[in-house]
Amino acid sequence: MIDKLNISDIKPSSRRYPAIIFEQEREAGDQILHVENLSKSVDGTLLFDKIDLNLTKGDKVVLLSRDSRAATAFYEIIMGNLEPDTGDYKWGVTTNQGYLPLENAEFFKNDLSLVDWLRQYAKTEEEREEVHIRGFLGKMIFSGDEALKKSNVLSGGEKVRCMLSRMMMKRANVLMIDEPTNHLDLESIQAFNNALKNFKGTVIFSTHDHEFAQTVANRIVEITPKGVIDRYMTFDEYLENEGIKEMRKKMYS
Repeated sequence: MIDKLNISDIKPSSRRYPAIIFEQEREAGDQILHVENLSKSVDGTLLFDKIDLNLTKGDKVVLLSRDSRAATAFYEIIMGNLEPDTGDYKWGVTTNQGYLPLENAEFFKNDLSLVDWLRQYAKTEEEREEVHIRGFLGKMIFSGDEALKKSNVLSGGEKVRCMLSRMMMKRANVLMIDEPTNHLDLESIQAFNNALKNFKGTVIFSTHDHEFAQTVANRIVEITPKGVIDRYMTFDEYLENEGIKEMRKKMYS
């Protein structure tokens, strides 16, 4: 079969992998985030209650809850976008946060080109230069004229890739990611997965992608209406542990 192959008939793969690389502007200290007695209800439903949590440098946390609204509310609270019912939180003084929210429509209510859209998030004059902006967009497969597309006509996957460009530009040492694989193709998911595994900072993320959770997380935090379950272990170990299974039943009963 090899002898019969005609090299000229072999077409190169059309699969395109984005270059997702998260770098830190500076390394964080040991104290990342302190959360105390946090609770939140929405429309009369208690999403989580009495959440105490300390994140430390290097934690890669998968955040779980049976109600997906709980994880989103938790992120929005610690980002300062939503008020908790009770409790407080405090970020370490050496931290800076990058956030990929579940809903991103608010970021794209304009007709800016992608170059000008990303320029909004530049912090220095050098970062505002078009060649610099195009570099970030190019990593997310927006090259040439694609970088001039209007931000209000993007598909769901294109919007997520733009948000990832924004996160990379921020060079945060703490990444918060709410359902990162939504709208992404397999190539982008694989690149994202590898980027988080290689990232030297702290990560807290929610996902329905089993492999994503198993390969990235070194800590499991589940927020419930009756408190928090917090374990340093893999995702599979967490799901298979009989004692944790019983605890989870009680937390939601």
